Amino acid sequence: MASTAIIAVYVFALGMVCVYGLHRYQLVYLYYKHRKNKPQVDRRFDELPRITIQLPMYNERYVARRIIEHACALEYPRELIQVQVLDDSTDETVHIAEQTVADLKALGHDIVYLHRDSRTGYKAGALEAGMASATGEFICIFDADFQPPPDILRDAVHYFMDPGVGMVQLRWDHINRDESLLTKTQAIMLDGHFVMEHGARNRSGRFMSFNGTAGLWRASCVREAGGWEHDTLTEDLDLSYRAQMKGWKFVFDPDIVTPAELPPDIQGFKDQQYRWAKGGAQTCRKLLGRILGSRLPWKVKSEAFFHLTSCTVYLYMIVLTLLLYPVLWISIGQGKAPTMITVLIDLSLFMVATCSASSFYACSQRELFRSWSDSLKYLPFLMSLGIGISLNNARAAVSGFLGRQSEFVRTPKFGTDEAAEGSWKKRMTYARKRKSRIQPLLELGMGIYLTACTILCLEAHWITIGLPFLVLFGVGYFYMGINSLLSDRLRASAIDSSITAGVQPAAATQEPVVSSGRAQA
Repeated sequence: MASTAIIAVYVFALGMVCVYGLHRYQLVYLYYKHRKNKPQVDRRFDELPRITIQLPMYNERYVARRIIEHACALEYPRELIQVQVLDDSTDETVHIAEQTVADLKALGHDIVYLHRDSRTGYKAGALEAGMASATGEFICIFDADFQPPPDILRDAVHYFMDPGVGMVQLRWDHINRDESLLTKTQAIMLDGHFVMEHGARNRSGRFMSFNGTAGLWRASCVREAGGWEHDTLTEDLDLSYRAQMKGWKFVFDPDIVTPAELPPDIQGFKDQQYRWAKGGAQTCRKLLGRILGSRLPWKVKSEAFFHLTSCTVYLYMIVLTLLLYPVLWISIGQGKAPTMITVLIDLSLFMVATCSASSFYACSQRELFRSWSDSLKYLPFLMSLGIGISLNNARAAVSGFLGRQSEFVRTPKFGTDEAAEGSWKKRMTYARKRKSRIQPLLELGMGIYLTACTILCLEAHWITIGLPFLVLFGVGYFYMGINSLLSDRLRASAIDSSITAGVQPAAATQEPVVSSGRAQA
């Protein structure tokens, strides 16, 4: 009886992973089916409109001056640009940003420094506060680690000649793409999100999302949709759905690119993934019922369902992982693995791997670089990373769906670039200090558990197509756990070195506990 129950739960979790995996195949299909529906600028403004550039930041001392100077260097009539530096910082970023603004104002730029003593609403609160004094018909947003090219506004603003367009999203590139295996893999993941997900959804008439930065909004669209709200970790996703439900159209142009910095350390990556997963769950809880109950087309509703519930896949992956040993034991304990159970195990390992990586990400690399041969060698590690992050993101999803409050955790920006590989390690005193090592230890435990499953398979001579994937998944958990612990030691070493040299660690190492459940770096 117990064996039947275990296998039934295993089959259910496997079925759900397969459903979401097939949905990714559908996105690939939709992308190629609507590949020719590439957005085009049909008309251009005779007189360019006024644009407000908003630069939200919090304790960004390594990149604050750079992004402010980039914003003022954009090739657009100076009299038609207003720059707002929306600074919630509590460290020396305040002085850096304020001085930079003063320098640029003296050169004739319309630039204002807005500092809030209260961080109510965090990024969403800062953006909403900036809207009160924004003079632009359109709002352009850049996070502090971005380096927008000079011609970006002139290329993007003409999409707004269509009065129905409310937002234009630009594609991210990555300054430190080739710095390490971790950054290279993150770059491939984000390439897949932008090229395949945004491309498929936008060109097929489904809802897509703003990514929080590197995009332009029609100010009236933001206001009509209800403005920036801060009851989720992903205010960008929340506003995107509310705006599109009001009838506004979005545009994604993959050819207009702006580079930014990827988290170079494992803890920054995990914190960022946690926010995105939890924010997705919060937005799902907030809006999915309204979307499904609306008169929107079925294709929009179904895609919104898969988009907003995609974080649940991590829960199913955890269930599959935890039940793997019992299912193997049931199978092997009978002396010879029944064909059905063997197929289930192989299918689960194969589907989790291929549906989350192979076709989806390989196709995105093909579209961007006209070749996928170089990226194929990273796919095994991408599979490992995708499984290794499951525990982190499953926790986030549960927390989001339950409406739990959480501490605000920013993603540190180190001002890294390809010319200074590894330079971020010297700036680790600025990174967030972990308060618990429970999760890394649990991740190591999952790695050991999957190793035990591998040994059981080898002792029973259960050698099938699923075994290599089982090894990869174990590697992913070991990578997460070990590198998380090493990241703590690296930061502690950087702090010790700073103290020895007579330099005090940055104030940003201590993050405040907040009463709201939303934040976004």
